[in-house]
Amino acid sequence: MNMIENCLCRICGFSGESSVYTVREMMYGLKEEFSYFQCAKCECLQISEFPPDMSPYYPQDYFSLSQSPEKLYLNPIVSWARRKRDSSSLLNEGGWGRLIRLVYPECLDMASLSRLKLMRPKRIVDVGCGTGFLLYFLKEAGFENVLGVEPHIDADINYPNGLTIKKAHVHELNAEQDIIMFHHSFEHLPNPIETLEKVHQLLPAGGTCLIRIPIVSSEAWKKYGVHWMQLDAPRHFFLYSIDSLKVLARKTKFKIREIVFDSNESQFWGSQQYLEGIPLLAENSYARNPAKSIFSKTEIKNYKKMAREVNRASQGDQAAVYMEKDRG
Repeated sequence: MNMIENCLCRICGFSGESSVYTVREMMYGLKEEFSYFQCAKCECLQISEFPPDMSPYYPQDYFSLSQSPEKLYLNPIVSWARRKRDSSSLLNEGGWGRLIRLVYPECLDMASLSRLKLMRPKRIVDVGCGTGFLLYFLKEAGFENVLGVEPHIDADINYPNGLTIKKAHVHELNAEQDIIMFHHSFEHLPNPIETLEKVHQLLPAGGTCLIRIPIVSSEAWKKYGVHWMQLDAPRHFFLYSIDSLKVLARKTKFKIREIVFDSNESQFWGSQQYLEGIPLLAENSYARNPAKSIFSKTEIKNYKKMAREVNRASQGDQAAVYMEKDRG
């Protein structure tokens, strides 16, 4: 049950009574409790206090930091097929790629880039990219001017194909970029306004900032509340509403060009697991052992259908937000 307290929204600046919720850490099953409040004005859901040390919540096996994209290119046939598919997705090149995509669709991160009308010379930065899977795919598809920024790695990563992932924050960059993107990393940042102001400085007129994030203006939040999987306490500091995204854009001089909802079935099975006390990485979680999970194949099929329906209704629990710097 939620409480009502006076809170100061870090996004819109509203100060007054807002709903306060107690949320448990459920990815690893620590079940440690954290307080979140939802601004009564812009509806952004945000952590009440930032934990002084986040390292316990990003262990060495954290998924975006523990895997190497090189392993996906060990088989030369698979490598060829992946390059053809990704070139087709991003640049509309080649018949083979289109055929391969029918059988092996690209990941959502890659699919979100297809709306950017990319060209290989484009200067692209991925912020909070982990070990750089998406950038590695871009590099293999022929994009030369790509760079990763990830503060949680131990040291810079330099791949044999020329890709570099810098142990840094976006605030440390100085060179102009054409596209700066955050794929499910923006919600982890404690300083979103300052971050977007820096991004605005780095982009030329007409440059694009792509942010893929969980959306609290969703059916999953309404249905599951504090058990909503995308809350991901305490790693997600901010769960943005559509209204709060508009506030962010206005404050940082961006124009929201488009919002594309791209949620999937995990918003339902993951949240249902949390409701029943099953952590995401538990042995009987659908994420790890589908056969041992509490869900039948029919239930998962229905969840996939529900995900398509809420996306069409702009009620999915995640979206790709395309923001453009004014051309002046």
